[in-house]
Amino acid sequence: MNEDFVVFLWKHRKISKTPLKTVCGKNLELISPGQENHNSGPDFLAAMVRIDHTLWAGNVEIHVRSSQWFAHNHHKDKAYDNIILHVVYEHDRDVTDCNGKIMHHLEVRDYINHSLLDNYKRLAKSHGRIACANLIGNIDPYHIRHWIWRLLVSRLERKSSEILQHLNYFNGDREKTYFFILCRVLAGKVNETAFGILVQRLDRLILEKNHDQPFILEALLFGQAGLLQNSFIETYPKELQKEYQYQKTKYKLPPPLQRQIWKYSRMRPGNFPDIRIAQLAMIIHKNRGFSFRNFIQNDKARDIRRFFQVHPSTYWRAHYRLDQPGPKKSKAMGNETIDRILINAIAPFIAIEKTEKKALHAMEDSIGLLEQLPPESNKVTKIWKDLIPQPDNAAETQGLLELYKYYCIPRKCLKCMVGNKILGDGGLPAS
Repeated sequence: MNEDFVVFLWKHRKISKTPLKTVCGKNLELISPGQENHNSGPDFLAAMVRIDHTLWAGNVEIHVRSSQWFAHNHHKDKAYDNIILHVVYEHDRDVTDCNGKIMHHLEVRDYINHSLLDNYKRLAKSHGRIACANLIGNIDPYHIRHWIWRLLVSRLERKSSEILQHLNYFNGDREKTYFFILCRVLAGKVNETAFGILVQRLDRLILEKNHDQPFILEALLFGQAGLLQNSFIETYPKELQKEYQYQKTKYKLPPPLQRQIWKYSRMRPGNFPDIRIAQLAMIIHKNRGFSFRNFIQNDKARDIRRFFQVHPSTYWRAHYRLDQPGPKKSKAMGNETIDRILINAIAPFIAIEKTEKKALHAMEDSIGLLEQLPPESNKVTKIWKDLIPQPDNAAETQGLLELYKYYCIPRKCLKCMVGNKILGDGGLPAS
């Protein structure tokens, strides 16, 4: 038995409606469960109950067993002085209030719908990646879709909050912050940290100043990345090396990164850092620098995509890494990579910009952009393939990713709307 389950029962009034009795035999009427407290102190604040003929208003504490009151040292904490009711699954010991008087206890185990309890046990014992995999098919798809959209908003708000933290780190420099986030998303999870350090070692204004010289852009980027610290055989990397030494002196650049920071193992060649750096150089060249203002003025995904539809310089057609020839193949940035940038960088940026400008429907603009993008296909979205109706766009897959990461993995079924429906309906099949 988990304390969260008892909290769920109390919060959602899932205790049987038959006349309730306290442990000492007094009549109990639940008027209001109160407000769940997510900070320290009692579990519910400002609850209201009637015990016999007396109306009580105050706080409620939840435990699996009443003896946990002492195990958690609540008897020594003044924050628990105003407890009007101790709600427990099992009463195994009387608890006294601050005045030494025995506290009112409600033991809920005899007031639980058996079907609800059975479904809870099935969720708790599930070893699958989705605890409710065998039960979710009984839930109206409308409720699932509604929950996914709520989680999408939560995901956008969380990502926006993370960007605002970066903005604070960069002393309010919006363009620097946007460039930093863009580069991290472009790099992918494996090399996002290294890319983030790289763009902090190379002033964005230097890159913008040289936007019309893609060769110089590559020299600056590869040099500061620490990827020109080799003895090369081919002419092109030698020329990059020579140009970097000149630019390094000219701009008095800080020391480059150690090349060991970049990761290549277990990665598709198209995602190698060399290719991403070459693509970044062309993004800067094509767009005459980088400014997020270009995106704010546009709400069409197809138009924003054009900013990132670039082909690296000719050298890269036959290379995935410097000085290592390979089969000839286009290294243009693919739609999947571009969409990842729109999803993880552009959409939350739009939410921040329009929210701060107090624009109406700021979040709707971000969601509108995501709705124009195809649904993502990855390990997580494939898990849901045979469980729920398939998502129509990236807005819905983003909601699914949030659901899986923050509810399914940590098994927070009791905090999940789907889990609440499975338990709350109480009429789902028991097997």
